[in-house]
Amino acid sequence: MYSNIKTCSLFGLNGYVVDVETDMVRGMPKITLVGLPDLAIKESLERVKSAINNSGYEFPKKRITINLAPANLKKDGSQIDLAIAVGILTAGGSIEKSPDDYVILGELALDGKIYPVQGVLPMVISMREKGFSKFILPYDNRKEAAIVSDVEIYPVKKLEEVAEFLLGNISLPRALGDFFESDVKYDMDFSDLKGQDNLKRILTIAAASKGNCLFIGSPGSGKTMAAKRFPTILPQIDFEEAIEVTKIYSVAGLLKENSLVTTPPFRSPHHTASAVALIGGGSYPRPGEISLAHKGVLFLDELPEFSKNVLEVLRQPMEAKVINIARANGTVTYPSDFQLIVAMNPCPCGYYGSKKHECTCSPYQIQRYLSKISHPLLDRIDLHLEVSEVDYKEISSNTPSKSSSEMRREVEYARDVQKERFVDKPFNFNAEIPDKELSKYCKLDEASKKILELSYKKYRMSARTYNKLLKIARTIADLGHSSEIKEDHILEAIQYRTVDSKFWGN
Repeated sequence: MYSNIKTCSLFGLNGYVVDVETDMVRGMPKITLVGLPDLAIKESLERVKSAINNSGYEFPKKRITINLAPANLKKDGSQIDLAIAVGILTAGGSIEKSPDDYVILGELALDGKIYPVQGVLPMVISMREKGFSKFILPYDNRKEAAIVSDVEIYPVKKLEEVAEFLLGNISLPRALGDFFESDVKYDMDFSDLKGQDNLKRILTIAAASKGNCLFIGSPGSGKTMAAKRFPTILPQIDFEEAIEVTKIYSVAGLLKENSLVTTPPFRSPHHTASAVALIGGGSYPRPGEISLAHKGVLFLDELPEFSKNVLEVLRQPMEAKVINIARANGTVTYPSDFQLIVAMNPCPCGYYGSKKHECTCSPYQIQRYLSKISHPLLDRIDLHLEVSEVDYKEISSNTPSKSSSEMRREVEYARDVQKERFVDKPFNFNAEIPDKELSKYCKLDEASKKILELSYKKYRMSARTYNKLLKIARTIADLGHSSEIKEDHILEAIQYRTVDSKFWGN
């Protein structure tokens, strides 16, 4: 007896069809599994055998050969368990007809229960693109899978349900998608941050233009507090972006309640994180922090405490917005379109340049500490701000501070302006304007050009810094409801690109 059950395996975010071919003949009882399975799949034979017996069916006492085709591609993941069990039941006659039009996913417990698996969303999307429209999968993955339109999702809790459904003895309710939350509420708000108007201003510019930020200042000045509140001023991501983000989190096994991710992610890895943890990798490459921050924020606190070689790996994906992880069996590409926010002290003791505390570090210690941040990395960070300590008058004031909702309204206005401006372009934000089109979107009057020329020479700016200055000025003008870039816009932009000259001597 022979059966062929369709299932799926992932390579990166792309799924490919796996045919679970089961052949059963008379002979000494034995199970042989071929087709480059990983250890988890090899172990599935014991789970499948117990699950079948404990679900009220008799495991066939025959010679069974199971092939996972195509045989030249490695398969990983426990999601193939259920397909193997259905294949054995079909080849053994317990299920009369092979369910050729279903894709079957799920991990089996010894008692026949079906556990949720990772990567269901990208699997369903990939299989839909290959022409499949019917899926039997774990009940706990139903919300995640039902995000995909034009497919039939049949969630199941145990092996017996699958067998009875395929025999036509019972019907299964289809899962329906549960999409966007209409009103996302945060536990934090910028109104909690007293004073620090410059911090709020620079984050508003960053959110509006999708630029990167660096904060440098003494401990306790509000750098981390402000960065953690940054997501509260970001507009909700759209449906296509939500699908991209959810696919990544599904592969990583980080989906909460297996539903759509609708808010910009915020990732804050510890400074002991390795390069692989940051960019992704492993024998079977998994997404790293830069991909988990896709369409959201990557926050690196205590920046110089990160290993220098770890920081340098950020340079390429910051510009390419994707990360390519090469392995012997192929190259996996994960998206990494994130906003980078970094915070750091100006020296080991933290008080270099402080107005309240005396720095105890030697010039050599300060230089060595700051040298962990390379100029190429600094140059890729759009906005730089020196954060001063909060005065007593500000922190004790009862005057209401600008809230996240007020800041978000400013951001949404500026983004709407950009959306209209770039309606026919492949980019959406000022920070993404190609260099060749800067003269079109960032026109300057003669006075502004003169100011920019003097600053360019004084601070020995690079071409990248010059271009970023124009993009920052364009965003500041948008926030000010101005169609033209004026002198005060250029002056404010220069302020956010020249702070590093005090510390790094640019």
